[in-house]
Amino acid sequence: MREAVLLATMFLIYSAGRQFAAKHTGSAFDHAREVLSWQNWLHLPNESAIQQAALQTPHLVESANLYYASVHAPLTGAVLIWLSIWRPKAYPQVRWTVVALTGLATIGHILFPLAPPRMMPGFVDTGLRFGQSVYGPDSSSGVANQFAAMPSLHVGWAALIALSMILITRTKWRWLWLLHPIITIGVVVVTANHYWLDGIVALILLAVCLPLLLRPGLRSDRPELDKSVARELVLK
Repeated sequence: MREAVLLATMFLIYSAGRQFAAKHTGSAFDHAREVLSWQNWLHLPNESAIQQAALQTPHLVESANLYYASVHAPLTGAVLIWLSIWRPKAYPQVRWTVVALTGLATIGHILFPLAPPRMMPGFVDTGLRFGQSVYGPDSSSGVANQFAAMPSLHVGWAALIALSMILITRTKWRWLWLLHPIITIGVVVVTANHYWLDGIVALILLAVCLPLLLRPGLRSDRPELDKSVARELVLK
């Protein structure tokens, strides 16, 4: 229940800048042109070219649309619920890191409204093209702030969840969590929902929030399998 309230609160925070951004449509597109110029100056890969190549495989783009729409919040919520049950000592540190990251991102969304690539010339809104849009046909539709491209919470949350699960769990398979942020970065580029810099800024903000996550006790309630086996042998 707490996790549902937390996610709902974060969503409300995330959407709080929508009305503000809607009044600054012109600056959002100006900022988009600036971001594209910065990326060109930094010699980052051409996102439009990457998207055009991906569009040659429609099923790949449809899968990216589905991942973008259905994995972001549900997986974050599922991990928070799992942590609250199975790693209750680590859970508050992850929870407050998510809250801090979301809060910083929201400040960025309000101060720097940014039109996503899918609204810019040379890009395709893959959600609309394949009938999978979570936003609607124009910038004023839907409940989300469509000018909240920087930073990308899709990338930020994915990286945070992956890092948390790698640090907290013991299984050798935990490194597979790295696939989540890697796939997410590819998805937001292919679907033209975010620029490279949106993800980079999100990772920088996550780094700023890491002291909240890496406090003592993060791993204190991980099952100590070797010790538990040893105690059973002693009892026998």
